[in-house]
Amino acid sequence: IEFGCKQPGYSCVSFFPLLLFCRPGLSPPASPALCQLFVVDVMTGKITRIPMLKDREPGCALLDQQGCGIHAIELNPSRSLLATGGDNPNSLAVYRLPTLDPVCVGDEGHKDWIFSIAWISDTMAVSGSRDGSMGLWEVSEEVLSRAERQRDAAGVPTYSHIAHRALKDIPKEYTNPYNCKVRALAFNNNNKELGAVSLDGYFHLWKAEQSLCKLQSMKLPHCKENVCLAYGQEWSVYAVGSQAHVSFLDPRQPPNNVKSVFSRERGSGIRSVSFYEHIITVGTGQGSLLFYDIRAQRFLEDPSGVGCGHKGRLGDGILKLSTGNGWLNHDETWRSYFSDISSFPNAVYTHCYDTSGTKLFVAGGPLCSGLHGNYAGLWS
Repeated sequence: IEFGCKQPGYSCVSFFPLLLFCRPGLSPPASPALCQLFVVDVMTGKITRIPMLKDREPGCALLDQQGCGIHAIELNPSRSLLATGGDNPNSLAVYRLPTLDPVCVGDEGHKDWIFSIAWISDTMAVSGSRDGSMGLWEVSEEVLSRAERQRDAAGVPTYSHIAHRALKDIPKEYTNPYNCKVRALAFNNNNKELGAVSLDGYFHLWKAEQSLCKLQSMKLPHCKENVCLAYGQEWSVYAVGSQAHVSFLDPRQPPNNVKSVFSRERGSGIRSVSFYEHIITVGTGQGSLLFYDIRAQRFLEDPSGVGCGHKGRLGDGILKLSTGNGWLNHDETWRSYFSDISSFPNAVYTHCYDTSGTKLFVAGGPLCSGLHGNYAGLWS
């Protein structure tokens, strides 16, 4: 299933077993909204818009957030709670599953957009922000019980406002402090360690239990456009995407032992990365999905040797799957600068396997700044 609709590019996704996704960017002129969250039932095709959760006191800073969208969705380990961005993209919103009733909003923490979220237990989540901070939030039993009981006059569920349990800045002594944006988080449940990647090209490791305690920081071997991170529990390594490489980090090893693999696509960047068993799936800015076998230490080869549908060859014959056309807004920017270009690849900003590993949801949009569009597809 592939689709594109008149909503700007999708940036994050989760399976439950519905698809949940949100989008940054353009809103229809008649209804200017900051952020929108949708649920798609893949059995019926029904799309439901989920109400956004608002801060305790919406501030004038929201005027500067127009069109920035939501950048993260994460389910807790028991799949009973969902954390994402709020109506204010600087705040953390929590919903109950499967009903998607509101639970709480974590506000008055970050001063800029939340880029990434990681649950470290069933009731505690960490958010990483563009302001260079990491917030630890607890959804206590009291908050959950209050959310079950509270209704407004019309019987609609209401929600609480919670404060952060901890708020830590990533180290800024190594580099330009204005470039220390937290772009991605990944949690190692065995060691209770949280990895964080910042836009200045550093990987940071934190002990994450009841608080956040810094363990180490290391300069990445490929330090441009580090915007995605995943942890492979079975392999005890973090995978970091950069402009043209995926680097594998084992925090127990010296920094000079980092192994990197070249993606074969220069310049467009690695935009998403994930582990499923021994396969690392890599989404690129050129709209490609590549598959790296960590056991064989090589990319999977194209078994057909001939392109078929959205399957094609790349470089030395490795397997590449590509996104379809999606939807592109032919607005004034497109007419002025891009109308002579026949098509644009949809960068793979997010992808997610279902629990069986037989279905893969892929979503994104055009990479070029100023263009507004989207792609979403469910592959099997």
